[in-house]
Amino acid sequence: MILTNMNLGPVLPELFLLVAGLAILMLDLVLEENQRGLLHWFSVATLAGCAALTLQPSAEPVFLFNNMFVGDALSGVLKFAACAVTAVSLCYSRSYIAARGMFRVEFYALALFAVLGMLVMISANHFMVLYLGLELMSLSIYAMVALQRDSTKSTEAALKYFVLGALASGMLLFGMSMLYGATGSLNIGVVAQKIASGGANPVLNSIGVVFVVAGLAFKLGAVPFHMWVPDVYEGSPTAVTLFIGSAPKLAAFAFVIRMLAVGLAGLSADWQQMLIILAVLSMGLGNLTAIAQTNIKRMLAYSAISHMGFMLLGIIGANANGFASSMFYIIAYVIMTAGTFGIIMLLADEQGEADDFDTFRGLNQRSPWKAFVMLLLMASMAGIPGTVGFLAKLSVIQAVVDIGQIWLAVVSVLFSLIGAFYYLRVIKLMYFDEPVANIALPGASESRALLSLNGIAILALGILPQSLMNVCVEAIRHSLHLA
Repeated sequence: MILTNMNLGPVLPELFLLVAGLAILMLDLVLEENQRGLLHWFSVATLAGCAALTLQPSAEPVFLFNNMFVGDALSGVLKFAACAVTAVSLCYSRSYIAARGMFRVEFYALALFAVLGMLVMISANHFMVLYLGLELMSLSIYAMVALQRDSTKSTEAALKYFVLGALASGMLLFGMSMLYGATGSLNIGVVAQKIASGGANPVLNSIGVVFVVAGLAFKLGAVPFHMWVPDVYEGSPTAVTLFIGSAPKLAAFAFVIRMLAVGLAGLSADWQQMLIILAVLSMGLGNLTAIAQTNIKRMLAYSAISHMGFMLLGIIGANANGFASSMFYIIAYVIMTAGTFGIIMLLADEQGEADDFDTFRGLNQRSPWKAFVMLLLMASMAGIPGTVGFLAKLSVIQAVVDIGQIWLAVVSVLFSLIGAFYYLRVIKLMYFDEPVANIALPGASESRALLSLNGIAILALGILPQSLMNVCVEAIRHSLHLA
């Protein structure tokens, strides 16, 4: 049943976040320099409150604003995850940004407005609302990348990100305009109905699908539209890199689901073939190129590219199990990314940027607990059994096998084995090499606590994944009405 009403419950998280973001900007005007810590805790509390507002059970999707906005189980889960991981990212980043003169209202306000864009994108049921959310998120992140004004690398990364992001947005807009020309509507549900009934122009449909998929590949960082990822990951302040590598991935997944799984479901035979190519190229280039990197942030950038390839494997299935597997994968990846960059920032607090492999030499002798958590994170990213990363990869590979693409499953396993090399390299440096400098690594108390929870989550979800998987399956089935 489709409901169109003025029940504003589904949009309360967005309204709350908007008001709170503006309030933080006003609060900064009256705070003394020694009171700036309140900005951090107010922002974290805002995200916690926003996450709480997303927990609104709804048996059926609720459509608002002339069917342009939808509140459903899928949006609830992804919004909660986006708010939670952003709050964790801010806690990890507090000491880092304070040490680099970035502890300003701009950092927190931009992060909150970026999350606002993600929430809008996650609940969008209209091409223009999707684009509005995408641009609000993207413009905020562009500014965050350039916040370290005295850093040439950050400025260069922001410029590259902006230019290539604008190119991706242009591709998306062109693809959407073609689909509008083919169907006569910008509403995702109406577009889906027109395509299913055969009432859409097939030529314009084909052109639209090509440009939409290319634009989505840009945003995901999939090969061959990945060129911005290594430079932005390396050039951004690590706090911003953590933010870019976590919550926006959830919003991008929602964008893919809304566009491909819902709006263009009738053209799945077309976009499936494109996604197969993107997935294979991303897994191949990402894993092979990561081996040669000497900068750990750049290595993790290519790792992210390969992980996006794995995530696409589930989408290729074009069924409920495949979509749920991809959703499980992206949530697991975000958890792993948060912990990995969290450790990098904890190390950076004491000895400048910790983006060199030498930083991790002998880490076990300097901080055994941090080394152990990093071991869990690297093992999970490599897909070693006992961790959530193994089950995430297994789920998407199983989704590929279920649709008869055995060769694709074999290719993904081979690339996963290749990728394990550079993760094991980090483990070897931590446990078998002598430290470059034998100094203590205290870090902030909340960062240490979060790091511990991160490590526990990797193991807990690796041993007992069913609860999260059930949440993903139910969210997909209830929201997309798939069996």
